[in-house]
Amino acid sequence: MSGSPDATEVRFDGPWHHFDIRANGLRFHAVETVAGSIADRPLVLFLHGFGEFWWSWRHQLGALTDAGYRTVAVDLRGYGDSDKPPRGYDGWTLAGDTHALVRALGHTQATLVGHADGGLVCWATATLHPRSVARIAVLASPHPRALRRSMFTNGPERRAFLVPFLHDQVPRIGERRLTRDDGAHLDEYFRAHAGSAWRQTPDFAESVARNRLAIQIPGVAHCSLEYRRWAFRSQFRGDGRRFMHLMNKRLHIPVLAARGRADDYILDSVMSASRHWASDFDYRVIPAAGHFVHEENPTAVNAALLKLLDR
Repeated sequence: MSGSPDATEVRFDGPWHHFDIRANGLRFHAVETVAGSIADRPLVLFLHGFGEFWWSWRHQLGALTDAGYRTVAVDLRGYGDSDKPPRGYDGWTLAGDTHALVRALGHTQATLVGHADGGLVCWATATLHPRSVARIAVLASPHPRALRRSMFTNGPERRAFLVPFLHDQVPRIGERRLTRDDGAHLDEYFRAHAGSAWRQTPDFAESVARNRLAIQIPGVAHCSLEYRRWAFRSQFRGDGRRFMHLMNKRLHIPVLAARGRADDYILDSVMSASRHWASDFDYRVIPAAGHFVHEENPTAVNAALLKLLDR
């Protein structure tokens, strides 16, 4: 793509430092806020959602560091300045990435915090690598089995989620839609699913502009869509059935689930249904927020995260 941004352009200056870390055979770009010694601080690892990158956690990094935690946000496989391999966007490999990142950062356990696709990685890592996960927070991200059930039920959850999901399945068309007009489709995506209050703020405009930049990095559009393509197509293949079978286990760690009250994309019913797979399930509906709940109402989300971490 002519004139495409370089991947290093997502290394924005701020009260954090950027570093590379190797895990599961890949190089990941990570961002950390440092305050004093971090050797003995509990690790909180942030995993972003579709069409975003580490920047989406800017409101959480400093707040949780100030509370005494080691906070690290990564660009997931295929995003930002992390490696962009052609394969590895299945549930097993993504969970393996996160498990390996915890170890590579020098910890045996971490609290995982994920939004949307990143939340699905949290569910998978906690189920497949339980020793690496102390607790999880999943934002606008139902359990994979709850999400699958909603896709095969002709209800409001299916109507809200399935049509845009299907649009992303066609090769090349999805990539062109994400990158044309300097990433204008992401502007439409954010405006469609964000709450009205956040849409009027400079923070919203800055977030959209930076995500539009990041989606034009060569390879990012394709890799981001591969998450969704595997999630859909695997439902009709043996690997997907095996994955869903493995995911049919109840977690016995603290689980915080949250969605914005105005989220018209991930609905209340499918988030509530996720409690079936967690014995310690704290579900919260966050006011004054849509799908991007941690960016739209960071004060409420940070308070919920700190309560989770204090348990």
